[in-house]
Formats: sequence, structure tokens, C-alpha cells
Amino acid sequence: MERVEETRQAILETVCNGLLTHEQKVTGLERLAESLVDVIETPSAYPRLKAAGVICDLAESNCPPRPRYIVPDYAKLFREGCRFLDLPPPADLDEALNTLSIFIRHVPSVTNFPVFIGFLDRLFEPFVLKEERKQAKKKIGLFLRLVDRTITDSFCHADIGPEDTAAGRLILECEREEPKSVPNLSFLYDPDATPEEYALLAAETALVCAKPSFANHQMFLKDLGRDYAIASCYNGLLVGGGSYTLCRLRLGHLAVTVPRLDAFWSALEEAAETMMTYMDARIQFMTEQSGFFETNFLAQEGFIRRDRFTAMFGLVGLAECVNTLLEKEGKPDRFGHSDSADALGVRIMNRLDALAAAHRNPYCAATGGRFLLHGQVGIDSDIGETPAVRIPIGEEPEELSDHLKHCGLFHRFFPSGVGEVFTVESTARQNPAYLLDMVNGGFSAGGRYFSIYAADSDVIRVTGYLVKRSEMDKLAGGSRVLQNTTALGLGAARNARILERKRR
Repeated sequence: MERVEETRQAILETVCNGLLTHEQKVTGLERLAESLVDVIETPSAYPRLKAAGVICDLAESNCPPRPRYIVPDYAKLFREGCRFLDLPPPADLDEALNTLSIFIRHVPSVTNFPVFIGFLDRLFEPFVLKEERKQAKKKIGLFLRLVDRTITDSFCHADIGPEDTAAGRLILECEREEPKSVPNLSFLYDPDATPEEYALLAAETALVCAKPSFANHQMFLKDLGRDYAIASCYNGLLVGGGSYTLCRLRLGHLAVTVPRLDAFWSALEEAAETMMTYMDARIQFMTEQSGFFETNFLAQEGFIRRDRFTAMFGLVGLAECVNTLLEKEGKPDRFGHSDSADALGVRIMNRLDALAAAHRNPYCAATGGRFLLHGQVGIDSDIGETPAVRIPIGEEPEELSDHLKHCGLFHRFFPSGVGEVFTVESTARQNPAYLLDMVNGGFSAGGRYFSIYAADSDVIRVTGYLVKRSEMDKLAGGSRVLQNTTALGLGAARNARILERKRR
């Protein structure tokens, strides 16, 4: 009864919150409604580990109505149209933009907004080549503006590359001229296949509007195969599928619970197994009880298939975990600054990788029944816990090359995504080749995904998503803002010091 009363009070506070738009209120009310229903049987250790902050369900309810991340096959949409939405295959650029605008409004996710809206350059290229360039640019620019104003969540993601396309160039040009925080954008970059001139255009654009980020196409191909996409923050997932769920281990919190290093390994195994068993229960409900795959038009028409789905085993706080465990051993070594500390981090990751590889879920056929490790970006309420396997802000290595090599030690563990964020001086705009050299060097060292933005840019990378500084200032001053992720960015600025990253 106490829980019901707390939810009622939260509902009232949401309805009366003058800083929320109507759409933000509706989304919040839906989550509160889901929280009232428990249909999942949790493992016996789960309540204790959740209360200790070791396991975090990332606000997913115990009554999930759909998978967390959905990655439709948009090429199929353009080839065949959609019966449910009464959309024929598009015949020109106007129809292509209209068809995609309609379709993406019906693609759900944990935020009720689409986390992936397609390989925009590949989708638009055949139509752009038949269009006068100036008109094609205007139409694509208006489409991108529509996405920014109607999908008010910057976990919405699009991809371009690795091939050089006229459509991709127009997208980059539109983003430079009208910087926006939505959609998030990845550049699938392959130094062996992507023309340098095209990659430099992507670098120039990133220095203006914090996107696109650079994804190591060769690494993702090796881990996931050709039919992959980058969705949401930087999640590597299969086209025509997605991820049922994402939960995360807070490794820094786990390290606090053990008296010494040798006791950590059994605690790590218990926490990992408990979280994966909980994820199993969530997936079982979605696939066997929710009816999503039997009734949603995306599945009925083949835009998604259940055998293309996996689940994401997330983690944060490796830096704090390593530092805490070494402190308990009386050692001063710090993560990112000592070979022994980094070796312990690699040892922890090898153990987690083995635990995830040994666990099997029958509904994750896309990845051989195993969950994929994911370097989670953190959330706005995290205090003193660094996202994924990053070095804490304020402790970055002095030499950029050392920082890039450190990424290479850990990015290989995360086929479903991990990333690093770099802030560079605004003078880098005069030399975008510097940024591309950084990316090339980082990829050759084993890096998977890099986001870079100029220190004076209005659009900035928070952790894995984008916000505008000007919008954060408005929200901090008591004004409503359109994007709901602005509040997350403001929280991260206050709690995670994301505006204090070392400038390169």
C-alpha cells in the first residue's frame, strides 16, 4: 500500500510539473503506471544487490511491453512499403522522406521514440542522384529539422558511411549549417574504404556540431557481421532486431562491498549471474507473455525478427572498481596511470567476458544465445562513478596517445558498444586533419568508437548522447525545453563534471 501511495504522489507531481512539456508528462506517467505491476520473479539475491546499488535496471519496469531497443530493416520498407501504415515503396525523394517520417513515429523503444532511424545516406542516395542538388539539400535539411522537433529525445540515432555518397555529403552539410542535438549520428569509418576527403568532411562537421561520431567499421564488422547498425548512444545491434533489455553492473559499488581483492571474484560472479538471471526473466515475459512479437506490425511484416535480437550486459565504474580494490590492498596505483592498475582492469573484463559467454538465453539466437557486453554511458544521477571503462574526468592522461592506447585495452570487450569522448580546442576547426589523425591512431590501437567536439560548441556530447548548452542553461533558469534529454545532460553536468573534460 505504501508503494501505491508513493506512486500516486509521483503521478500528481508529474502532472503538476511546470518544467515538463505535455509529451514529457505522458512519458513519465506511462513509466509510473508500469512500475505498479510486477510480473517478473527476481532472483533471491537481486533485492539485496539492487539496494546496494550494485545492479541497476535503468528504469526498465517489471512489466516491459516491448524490447528496449528496436532496429527496423528500413531497406525493406523502401523496397516493399508497409501494409499496416498503407505506405507504398517510395518513388522519389519527396516520397522517401515522407515515408520515413511516418514510419519512424511508429517505432517504439524504452523512451517511446525510435533509437534508430536508418542508414540515411544509403536510403536517400538513389533518389538524391535523380534530384537537383540544391533541392535535394533543402528537402533533407527539412527532414532533419522535423526529426529534431518531433523526436524530442537524442537517443534517436542515424548512421552514414563508410562509402562516400552524395546523400551523406548533403546530410553533413545540413548538420554543419543548422546544428541540432537530434538525431545522434555515427559515421561508419573504415580507413581502407572511406575516401580521406569524405572522412575530413565528417571531421569538420563534428567540430561544428559534435557529430558524427566515428565508429570503427572494421571492428564492428568482425564482431557483428555486415548487417549491423549503431543505435541509441553507440549501441552495436543487428539490423532487423535489437536488444530486449539493458541492465548494468555498477562495478565501483561492488568493490566497496568486499573486504579485499581476493574476495571480489566470487562477489563479481554472484552479481553477474544474478543480473543475467533477472534479464532472462525480463526477456521471457517479453517473448512469451507481452504479445509484442505476435501483434506488432513491425514483426508481422518482417521489419524485425525475434531471431535478430540479443540483450546487453552493461557495466559502469571500472575505474572506481580498480582504484577501490587497489586501495584495499594498500597500493597507490590508479586506473589509467599504472600498468598494474590497467592489468587488474583487463583481468576483471576477462572474467566478465567469460561469465557472459558461459550464460545462455534461448531467445538470443542472434548472438549464439549469449548476452553482449556493453560499456554503458552512465545516467544523470551517477555521482563518483565513471561511465563504462573510461578514465575519470580530471584524471585523463597528459598525452593523448596514452589515452588512446588505454581505450584500445578495453574497447575490444564490447561488441554492443563502448565509446570515448574527447573535447578539443576550438582552434582544431582550422585543422580537421588533426581530428582524423586522432581517430586513425585510436582505431589502430584498438579503439571502437570516438566522439569529439570543440570546446566552444553549443551542441556537445554528454556521455553517449547530445544536448545543447544553450538548452541546459534555459532549463537551469527555470524554462521548459523541448528535448527530454536536456534534463539528463544538466544532471550529468552537475554530477559527472562532463563540462570539465581535458581539452586536447
